[in-house]
Amino acid sequence: MNFDFSILNPKARSLVGLNIGSAAIKMVELSAGRGEGYQLECYAIEPLPEGAVSDGNIANHDAVTGAIARCWKRLDTATRYVAMALPTAAVITKKIILPANLRESAMEVQVESEANQYIPFTLDEVNLDFQVIGPTANDPDEVEVLIAASRKEGVEDRVAVAEAAGLKPVVMDVESYAMLRAFELVREQFAGSTPETLFALVDIGASAMKVTMMRGDQQVYTREQAFGGNQLTQDIVRAYGMSFDEAEALKRTGPMPENFASEILQPFLDALALEVSRAIQFFFTSTQYSEVHHIVLMGGGALLPGVAPVVAERTQIDTVLANPFAEMMLSSKVRPKQLVQDAPALMVACGLALRRFDP
Repeated sequence: MNFDFSILNPKARSLVGLNIGSAAIKMVELSAGRGEGYQLECYAIEPLPEGAVSDGNIANHDAVTGAIARCWKRLDTATRYVAMALPTAAVITKKIILPANLRESAMEVQVESEANQYIPFTLDEVNLDFQVIGPTANDPDEVEVLIAASRKEGVEDRVAVAEAAGLKPVVMDVESYAMLRAFELVREQFAGSTPETLFALVDIGASAMKVTMMRGDQQVYTREQAFGGNQLTQDIVRAYGMSFDEAEALKRTGPMPENFASEILQPFLDALALEVSRAIQFFFTSTQYSEVHHIVLMGGGALLPGVAPVVAERTQIDTVLANPFAEMMLSSKVRPKQLVQDAPALMVACGLALRRFDP
């Protein structure tokens, strides 16, 4: 969903990708690198207090606004234009087929007519957008069109907190689309991959784990499980008598108590690996596929030390941490070692920052 693009020529002006997660605000700014590549100008991650964002909804506007303002200050940029995203579950999407020769105004009428059939709200309650994907495979006189609709309040809440923090939202995307845009940069790092190579993208969030199976540029399966980093935080709260926010800070910065790795972290990683293994088994039993070639871990939960080897051992599948910046040039503001640690949590923010380069 786009706002007023008259104020933004994506190629001419900078754009910050702003991702509002359940546990943290993440921001990424990219610029054009050499040739067809990109340069990472800067990024920042700012934690959110417990409950500020719940099930993708902004529950505490002041807390989220404050975190966005602090994150932007740490970003150390003059750019105030931001691309944001709605949680995937908050957006209804549908692909439809329309005649290729329709003018845009006629296409809008058709889209609204089609949307009425699929959206359980009146059209004045929703933000409705559409994008022409391209000609259909069977008939060049027809085009495939993607419709996206979401409740206005979800969009308005995100715009409100960004504006209250002094920023100017110009793009509203969908988190899953932003993540897949960044995944294209990750996939390029697998030299032997083909259109048949099957990737399991495992996004380990604070409260849920989303598993998306990608074959070529096709999403062939998706599943969400109620398992996330908050469970480790609660384990820390119980073990050491801390508050939730203190436990979150300990997870991020340490130092860890002596028995943490063996008694708290390892059981959590084992449970996480079991959840990934179960998700893959569900995929095998509910589709015609019987093999996954690579697992790519992302999200805040992928920042935990040792998570990739534990998942690889449990599943017996090559497992890597997502890093969409691996082939990028880095500005002098970016610390390479720290970036490698943070990169898996920045997939959505990176995908949003890439909107600057839209044709």
